[in-house]
Amino acid sequence: MAPTEDSYVSLFDGKTLAGWHAVPRLPVARAPGAPEPDPASEAYLRASRTSGSWTVEEGAIIGRQNPPGSGYGGYLLSDGVYGDIELIFEARPDWPADTGILVRASKLGSQGYQILLDHRKSGNIGGVYGNGIGGFHGIAFTLDAVMDGDGRPTGLRLEDPASSLEPMTPDKPALLDYAATGEQFLSVWKWDDWNEFRIRVEGEIPRITVLINGRKISEVDTAAMGHPAYDAEAVRELLGDKGHIAFEVHDNDPGMGEARWGPNAACRWRRIRVREL
Repeated sequence: MAPTEDSYVSLFDGKTLAGWHAVPRLPVARAPGAPEPDPASEAYLRASRTSGSWTVEEGAIIGRQNPPGSGYGGYLLSDGVYGDIELIFEARPDWPADTGILVRASKLGSQGYQILLDHRKSGNIGGVYGNGIGGFHGIAFTLDAVMDGDGRPTGLRLEDPASSLEPMTPDKPALLDYAATGEQFLSVWKWDDWNEFRIRVEGEIPRITVLINGRKISEVDTAAMGHPAYDAEAVRELLGDKGHIAFEVHDNDPGMGEARWGPNAACRWRRIRVREL
């Protein structure tokens, strides 16, 4: 029997950020045991000065860089921590906006399993990335925008590999137990509109399943996944079996610059609810 709507707990009241708190997007080690970033470095200090901009507008949480166009982002974390869950929400990103949703995230926000919402060139939506837990990149396609005659984005298309900023290599889809094709993803994605994400997280070292607008996009068993920088037991020790839910506003970098997050870009989230499994 399918779960009823009243079996889910709302995590957002539609009016305030009650139940959430913002943290800086601090650099972290690539994986447990890897070299730690220098907290006295200029890059670390700059990142520590902002937690992004998080507001509530027209019944949605809005995430932006702070100040707009600064190149520095942050995370919005749930006050509560969650283990085995089904998380549902709707998202509406601008182009370009490199964001994501972390589950089992640490109190830093920068460590956890990230469901990608990289709504920018060479990005992926619906794959899984290892934030601070090995940097694994479980994806099966990359995206670009369709541009009109004036250079304005009007939709999504699959990326031409020859123009990619982040090449799609065979090791990335090999991490996934299930991967929808790029064409299947595009058949359900709604440009400049709300898209529903349904994310299941199950197990001490979790199996993660992602559906977008009812279409299964990816599934990965992180307990069995093979990746040279990912140690499942070390990650379990770091994160435990429960963690925060986190929304991300990405910073920019010298390689991608404003192609990662536009000067006035935002991402929006609403109807956020969770069911413990």
